[in-house]
Amino acid sequence: MRASVIVLAHGPEPTLAECVRAVGPEAYEVIVVDNDAAPGPIAQVRGLGGVAILEPGTNLGFAGGCNYAAEHASGDILVFLNSDALVRPGAIETLCRTASESGVGLVSGSIRLADQPDLLNSAGNPVHYLMFSWVGSLGEPAAEHAETTEVASISGVAFAARREVWQELGGFDEDYFAYCEDVYLSLRAWQAGYRVVHEPAAVIGHQYEFGRNAQKRYLLERNRLMNLLLLPERRTQRLLLAPTLAVEAGVLAAALRDGWAGEKVAGWRWLVAHRRVLAERRKAVQAARSVPDRELAHLYRGPLDPPAGLGPGVPGPVSRGLARYWAWVEVRL
Repeated sequence: MRASVIVLAHGPEPTLAECVRAVGPEAYEVIVVDNDAAPGPIAQVRGLGGVAILEPGTNLGFAGGCNYAAEHASGDILVFLNSDALVRPGAIETLCRTASESGVGLVSGSIRLADQPDLLNSAGNPVHYLMFSWVGSLGEPAAEHAETTEVASISGVAFAARREVWQELGGFDEDYFAYCEDVYLSLRAWQAGYRVVHEPAAVIGHQYEFGRNAQKRYLLERNRLMNLLLLPERRTQRLLLAPTLAVEAGVLAAALRDGWAGEKVAGWRWLVAHRRVLAERRKAVQAARSVPDRELAHLYRGPLDPPAGLGPGVPGPVSRGLARYWAWVEVRL
């Protein structure tokens, strides 16, 4: 099966050429999307030869850029790779082989910290039932995650899907622009009856940096809530109303403390302004699913306990209380 490797480029992109060289343009169809990238890095990859450069003329965001490239790709397998990721030999082949297995919808690799290559950046990402998500197994030895496993969500750093699966799921929702679209796609794959897996034999180094800019906070929170509006069944949403409201109050308090309350409120305003569009989208998402929430409950994390430094710290009693509440919900789904 032929693979198309898709890389998005935005801004300075100091590692873009290195990323593309590691893929090997002579072995695959490599597509770079110029999402308002600096001219120098684009010129560098153009000079490598064998690279298709798409120029949409504007920054389409991660979601839109991936969709745009997928429309222009010819491969049976679509491999999406961050421009700050460096694939090890054999990683692309392994991702493609696992993506081709029956029942697999999405597969992501063993994402390693670039400066500590024996430690993980992600082995697939956990998803909390309120749609928080974070890098899974951050800082843990990769040797402890040597088996192919099912995961709640792929990591957007490097993942693959058969073209037919991508098209069935409709690709990314472009309203997300960036962040949380990997959770959306993964949970929709599970809802459609596919498996989402972490493939440890596909090793990818990543220049990981969480970042704390206000725009990222805005997108993370807005898009998390969009997932909460679109993905769960109506009964599940009713059961989750109490913790949703309580956690929203807590996030707002943290935003006020840390100076990004305006961005948090802007996310609410966007959701309200687009409520009719979201209602129609929700109907389509729910109509497409074949697996009910009760069969997917095991995917979700009960405690809210991301690694230190990934967002505001969550007090232990709050995390344990959320876990107990989810245990109560699970038996009622």
